[in-house]
Amino acid sequence: MKPILHEYSIADNVFAFSSTRKGGVSEGNYGEFNINTFCGDSLEHTAANRQFLADELGIGADDIILPHQVHGVECRLVSKEMQAFSTETRIKLLNNVDAVITDQLNICIGVSTADCIPVLLYDAKHHAAAAIHAGWRGTVAGIVRKCVVEMHQCFDTDPADLKAVIGPGISLERFEVGQEVYDQFAQAGFDMDRIARMYAKWHIDLPLCNQLQLQQTGIKYENIEMSGICTHTQSDEYFSARKLGINSGRIYTGIILK
Repeated sequence: MKPILHEYSIADNVFAFSSTRKGGVSEGNYGEFNINTFCGDSLEHTAANRQFLADELGIGADDIILPHQVHGVECRLVSKEMQAFSTETRIKLLNNVDAVITDQLNICIGVSTADCIPVLLYDAKHHAAAAIHAGWRGTVAGIVRKCVVEMHQCFDTDPADLKAVIGPGISLERFEVGQEVYDQFAQAGFDMDRIARMYAKWHIDLPLCNQLQLQQTGIKYENIEMSGICTHTQSDEYFSARKLGINSGRIYTGIILK
């Protein structure tokens, strides 16, 4: 089996991608390619798919980093020391984590999504990277801003040097929200005329919200790549929790430094 990946061109010595639903052994709403063990899929299938991805990336299965996300803003540094810990310890350290950063070579850091927005960052000057899970709660809480600060603290990253990818996620047209969610975005200081639109109910543009936050940190507009993929519209190719239900697979958006 060979997973079908959607690739991003960030730099020659970096491989960045989002997985599609194709090229694995999972079944039903988890089919075909899912490596997330927290969404109800068979552990046998997720382990097999993880190995398929490791083979494709040319690394070990244990070198694929996947945090247990909780829609928070916790960011974890994946260091050489952390990689030396036991699998059990690493799982504990990655619990309740929604963003991971590293400057280690030949490990793949990534996040899982199925309508939420995955964001990748790359610092060419310090050869460091981040993978961020930005659901609407994380977006309201400014997780991408927090992660850029963490990269500055750990690697001396200058936001002006960063390149970013905003991967597959739900689009404005498909992301319908209640008044209480709209109000939380407004209270967080978002330009609601720009990021929201009223149809029968309010709709919010999550990809744009994260793009604007990235720009506010100092990342240049021209350095932000938008995938333009709506997971809800293209649920035959990408997982969508709103379309398929919570008990379904997850997209893995990762980045590996060579």
